Formats: sequence, C-alpha cells, structure tokens
Amino acid sequence: MSIKYLSFFGSFWLIAEWIIRIVSLYVVPKNRKPSSAMAWLLLIFFFPELGIIIFLIIGNPKLPKSRRNVQKTLNKIIATTLHDLKNKQEDKKLLSAEVEVKYQQIAKLAQSLSHLPVFNGNKIKVLSEYNKIFESIVNDLDGAKNFIYLEYFILVLDESTLPIFDALKRAVDRGVQVRVLYDSFSTKKFKSYKKMVKRLVNDGVVVQEILPLRLPGKGYVRPDLRNHRKLVVIDGIIGYSGSQNIVQRDYHRSDDIFYDELVIRMSGPAVLQLSAIFLTDWFSETGILLDYHSSEIMNKQIKSYGETKIQVLPSGPGYEDENNLKLFTSIIYAATKSIVLVNPYFVPDISLLNAITSAAKRGVEVTLINSEAIDQWMVAHAQRSFYEVLLKAGVKIYCYNSPVLLHSKFIIIDDEVVTVGSSNLDIRSFELDLELTVICYDAKVVKDFKVVSEKYLDNSKQVHLDAWLKRSRKSIFLNNIARLTSSLQ
Repeated sequence: MSIKYLSFFGSFWLIAEWIIRIVSLYVVPKNRKPSSAMAWLLLIFFFPELGIIIFLIIGNPKLPKSRRNVQKTLNKIIATTLHDLKNKQEDKKLLSAEVEVKYQQIAKLAQSLSHLPVFNGNKIKVLSEYNKIFESIVNDLDGAKNFIYLEYFILVLDESTLPIFDALKRAVDRGVQVRVLYDSFSTKKFKSYKKMVKRLVNDGVVVQEILPLRLPGKGYVRPDLRNHRKLVVIDGIIGYSGSQNIVQRDYHRSDDIFYDELVIRMSGPAVLQLSAIFLTDWFSETGILLDYHSSEIMNKQIKSYGETKIQVLPSGPGYEDENNLKLFTSIIYAATKSIVLVNPYFVPDISLLNAITSAAKRGVEVTLINSEAIDQWMVAHAQRSFYEVLLKAGVKIYCYNSPVLLHSKFIIIDDEVVTVGSSNLDIRSFELDLELTVICYDAKVVKDFKVVSEKYLDNSKQVHLDAWLKRSRKSIFLNNIARLTSSLQ
C-alpha cells in the first residue's frame, strides 16, 4: 500500500470524524437535557465512530412516534370513558375526589400527565413479607370470577411462584379470562422461561411479551427500553402494585443477596386505573383494544370499599413528559415537615437533587433509606457519588444491612401522602422504563408505611459525613466515573 494512498485514506478518515462531530452538535442536543447531551457529545468527540454507533442504537430515549401516538389516543379514550362513567354514578365524588388543599396542585399535575383523576372509596393493605405477598395474590386469584390481568417486569416459574401459576390454571378451568404481560428481555434471562410460557399457553392463559427485541427499521425500539411495571388486576375490584416481581426471593442469583419488597393490595374504584394501564399496554403490543367488560361488572367495580383517595400515574418513554420525575420533584417541594425516601437505586437528575437538598436546607427532615448490598455495580457506585452533597445539605442517609437488598420503592411526605410503585429514583426509571406509581392521599395509610420504614431503619446503618469523607480514593474514583456514565440516556 503506497504512502500516497495511506495519506489520502488518513485525510478522508479525519474529515469524516470531524463531520460526525459537527453533525452531532446539531442532532444530539435536540430535546435532550444538557447533562445528557454533554455526555453524548463528549463520547462522540473523543470516539467519533464508536460514539455515533452507540448513539444510533440507544440514543433515542423515547418509543417510536407511532407508539407514542397510540398512547395519546388511548389517553383520550380513557379520559372519555372515565367522564362517561362519572356521569352515570350517583356518588360523583367516587370518580372525582378532592384532596387536601396542600396537595391539589399535585393531583392536578398527575391528572394532566396521565388523564387519571383522584378516585375515592378505596382500601389499601400494605404487604412487606415476601412470600406472604404471593400467598395474598393466590388467595385473590382463587376468588376471581370474570377476568385476571398480570403485568410484570420479571415473571419466573419456580418453587416460590408455582402457586401463582397453579392459581391461574384453576381460574382458566372455571371460565375466568386470564391475560399476562411480561417484559421480554428481563424475563428471558431466566432458564425456566420457555417452560413457563409453554405452561401458560397449555393452561389456556393468553400471554404476550412486552418490548421484544426488534432489528433497526420500521417499528424499531431502542433495545434497552423496558417495561418495569408490576400489577395485578382481579375483576377490576382488587389490584396489586409495588416493587416485587414474580420470582423467588434470591432472584436465582449465585451470590448471597436476597430481596425485601413492598406491595400494596388495593380494592375499590382506583383498580380501574390499573386496568386502564394494562389495557393500554396490551393494545400497544397486540393492536387489540380490550373492552371494560359488562355494565354489571362495572357497577360492582365502582362502589366504595374504604376511605382512601388514590391516583395512579403511569410513566415512561411512551409519554412526552417524564411523568414520575415531575411528580416526585413537585411532591418533595410540597413537603413542610418530613420526607422519607425508600429506594434501592438513587441516581437523581439535577432537578430532583435540588428538590431534596432544598427541602433539607429549609428545615424539612429528609431521610433516605438505601441499600448496602450491591446488585447493580454501576448504579450502586453512581448513587454513592451523591451521598456527600446530600449529607452536607442535612439529609440523613441509612444503608440497609446486607446481604438483603431493600428493593421497596416509596416516598412519604409529611406523614400525609405516600407514593408507592415500581419506579426507582434514577435516570433510567425517569426516561427509559415504563413505570407505575400509586399516590395515596390518606394519613391512615401512611401510618402503615411508617411502621415499615421504621422497621427498615432498625435494620440499617446510618452514614455519617465525617466517615464518608474518609472513604478510599478508589471508591471516590469509581463513584465519580459511574456518575458520569449515568447521563448517557
């Protein structure tokens, strides 16, 4: 190969790299947070060829426009359906409840993001013992008369979950319509996946994977977008949601880590909102729009089961806004006395970090309960990089004792309101994962969450600023590097 040819090739390559860099300045920052845009631009400027390939594969944090349009259409259908239902009810306040003045703006925000208003007449039971959660679900599945919806990030057939699969079969055998959604990538990682799907199909369950891997082209979806929701709906009357997946407590890990979870059992009109989320996800994957069943069933659904006011907020890349992030920052700014944040993965963006530190500095007692155990290396180091600024602001940080990883996800505001669901407090949950958050406007329900959080604190070690500042240089380096990569969304 001649020197002249090598020189020409080198010049061509250099020009191509600069074209990539210049074009990226126009493309990358569009509708993207400055921190994320900067991270992508740094990657592309230092490694143009590799950077642009990675950007083309995972650079778009949203679902395809066609799918987002489906979400908008279904939002309108849901809003219209709820409006019609409200007009048919004698008790108008069940499907359009007023909350305390302090939280009215929060409720309006959540409704504007998802078209789901505050529903009254609900009852909540807090469940925090791993296998007893499964027992409760099985008991309710055995009482199903019309239909069952299950939607899970991870769905595994194993010794602990077998009773759930047995209950689904019994339901089908007595004529109950059973539909199941599961996240494709996260469920397929488990060895029993094919056996599980075969069993569900043979038992008569209608089963559908969510966000399967698709090659670039029409309908292409960024491969790391995930459906992280967890929900059960039984006859539109009983529902479950929270942090727990359908898998045994150690997630079939090879190390000694196992998980503590929290799930709520709901009964009342708000379960209709869980149904709406399932129906939306089912339509998005199958193109089939399921109905809300007969008016007789609907009348049973819409009646008072308790006194808890509930609002459900779905979020994810199917929406134009970061619904959960907007909710969390707004509700934290509304706090005047205390905030308890329980979450296993805490990698906030600047808006959430400012909300939390501002609350602490204005005298609100802020407590973060995180985990000592590490099951995701990058996330664990990234979240620890925020400890110093939090501690200096006055936030109290506790790490749940390993080898148990605290996987529960809830926020308590002023002992009056609690948000609970599947969402982590990290950029992935804000931008890339389909999530589900339940807002409970009920001080009595909050007391049950407080009991659980106190139990968590008893099993945790407090992180003190003086000791934290003395951690090794290696830890500081790893934390900072992991924090930088968290912006590549």
